[in-house]
Amino acid sequence: MRTIIWFSYFILYLVCIFPKTKRVEAMLKHGEQEKSALIIQSTVQTWASNLLKAAGVHVTVSGKENLPDEPALFVSNHQGNFDIPILLCKLGPLMPIVAKKELKKLPIIRTWMNFFNCIFMDRKDPRQSLQCLKRAQELLEQGQSLIIFPEGTRSKSSSVGEFKPGSLRCALKSGVPIVPIAIQGSYLVMEAHGFWIHPAEVHVTILPPVSTKNLTKERTKLISEEIQKSISDIVQAK
Repeated sequence: MRTIIWFSYFILYLVCIFPKTKRVEAMLKHGEQEKSALIIQSTVQTWASNLLKAAGVHVTVSGKENLPDEPALFVSNHQGNFDIPILLCKLGPLMPIVAKKELKKLPIIRTWMNFFNCIFMDRKDPRQSLQCLKRAQELLEQGQSLIIFPEGTRSKSSSVGEFKPGSLRCALKSGVPIVPIAIQGSYLVMEAHGFWIHPAEVHVTILPPVSTKNLTKERTKLISEEIQKSISDIVQAK
């Protein structure tokens, strides 16, 4: 029953915000960037928050004092489908996500993700992935923080997979800090039960930012592995 209610809300909300979608499109067309940004943030974060409530997901966040005042690349492990709504509404101001290309096939969702500069990556296409990471670098250099899942796919468990090569390069090239994020328990909402949604306790830990400035060549080569380990240590400790 919970799964049916959740998907019903998911679809109903998309239908209800269709007029607002057209309104935001018109505002952006007329250069009303700041005004439209407030509507986009409120709409997306309200939807994400309500999706968590409908699923019975309770999220505890620790380490908020580690959130930087400057643009940063937020690097998170990826346990399940609920990671995206969790991060969209629990890290403060709305920020773009480097997401899988499959989300681009969902019309209204695609539109709203485009509204806040999300990037759709085809990880099976090296050339397209490179272009996506270049776009991520551009956004970081423009002062926009980003969220990325370097594993490239959901682990569907408490394990943390190896980070894909080059996934942190946009932060290294733009010189912004990397903020590791450890998510524990999100796979228990859906992936542990197949298609069915179950209530779960999820913990999000925000680790201290890692500077990418003035790194030695050796440290640059190891930083991806170091950040993966710092996240894995938190996840495995819980």
